Amino acid sequence: MDQPNILLIMTDEHAPMYSATYGHPLVQTPCMDQLAQEGATFDNAYCNSPLCLPSRMSFMTGRYIHQIGAYDNASPLPSDTVTWAHMLRAVGYDVALAGKQHFCGPDQLHGFSVQLARDLHAELWTKNGMLRGTADWSKGTPAAKKPWGGVAEAGPGTTTEIEVDDLVEQRSIDYLRDPARKEQPWALNASFIAPHFPLVVPERYFELYPLDQIDMPEIPAGHLENQHPVHQRMRSMFGAADFPEDQVRRARAAYYGLITYLDEKIGRLVQVLEETGQRENTVIVHFSDHGEMNGEHGMWRKSSMYEESARVPLQISWPGQIAGGQRIGEVVSLVDLVATVVDMAGAPSVAPLDGDSLLGLMQGQRAGWKDEAFCEYLAHGVQRPTAMLRRGRYKLNYSLGDRPELYDIENDPHELDDLAQRSQHATILAELQERLLAGWDPVAIEAQVLQSQRERLLIESAAER
Repeated sequence: MDQPNILLIMTDEHAPMYSATYGHPLVQTPCMDQLAQEGATFDNAYCNSPLCLPSRMSFMTGRYIHQIGAYDNASPLPSDTVTWAHMLRAVGYDVALAGKQHFCGPDQLHGFSVQLARDLHAELWTKNGMLRGTADWSKGTPAAKKPWGGVAEAGPGTTTEIEVDDLVEQRSIDYLRDPARKEQPWALNASFIAPHFPLVVPERYFELYPLDQIDMPEIPAGHLENQHPVHQRMRSMFGAADFPEDQVRRARAAYYGLITYLDEKIGRLVQVLEETGQRENTVIVHFSDHGEMNGEHGMWRKSSMYEESARVPLQISWPGQIAGGQRIGEVVSLVDLVATVVDMAGAPSVAPLDGDSLLGLMQGQRAGWKDEAFCEYLAHGVQRPTAMLRRGRYKLNYSLGDRPELYDIENDPHELDDLAQRSQHATILAELQERLLAGWDPVAIEAQVLQSQRERLLIESAAER
């Protein structure tokens, strides 16, 4: 079989630094560690929007979200938009989805031949077949009426999300074991909710992380008071209060437990490939749609451009084609992953792609790599368009109407020293800002977003009558 099988293991809200594979001293991820030994692990991979639906629609299409109108969690992807699932099916693949892809609207496949399990989050963002949850920038960023409840509810237990993820695992295993898999090349997108909140995990995983051993967020004195306005507004709107230490420890322990719970699922899927004789001809990709702030910088959830929110794990294994044990430090993003999947499958792209294939980079051809990632956010928690450009060691955060932020991620990985106002960094700031704005017009995009919000809010209002 010339075309490889492709297993895409997609997680939700996993910040890479919370794993042993990426250096965390507590979080147990032996199956991620094994993938790192067998293939390439990217140390500077980013999502293209730090929110579920926009990130996932960008992943499905290989396009930036302003190009496809996937602004927030209630932005449906038009059915005539080409996805990588369409591209692979066109060259003979059986392309299946198991679990979350967060399609909102009536089309729940967008090129997949079948949904094997259940997309809980697609169900949550629709009502009576109509959209709900559209962001509304006309209201600004009003302060939350109470603290976010996700921290206080954290602990051991089970949830509908756990039940759905267990179903996704079983249906994915059934698919991989089906003798029909030997009849044609296949691509399976096994997509899990974990470690996305609610921060509730079966007790045996919670107990792996004693509360007195949990590391606390690193927040220097005065940091929150001097934080950039875009972050202060988001913290206020999201109800990111000064939670008690015992609650923070429980929340982080539950998050770590969810990561280990998910890691075991990765291991069992890989084991099935080995048992069925498919491992040698299967590309395995493990990645997440975005990260989780986990209390750092006084924030929870995602939606910001901080590393914990915008950076993602990315691991790719292809026996015989990609050398194992590689740590790749070049900057990449998920649109590059899409271009890679299409490249590996030998699928010509009729529709444009905003990324570049990582295959050459993983095969030692590093000269000339762009070393760049672009991420944008156009949803709730901000007042106007925001974007990030990471290029080499430097990272520019842009928020329309606000001053920019500039960080040297190599020297300042926790993003505590904003260099944007330093004269010695004026040249790099200007270069990055020129590069970001060359292909991204925030004023025009703002007008598009506002019009989209007005139209979708009207639809939501009509649906309630």
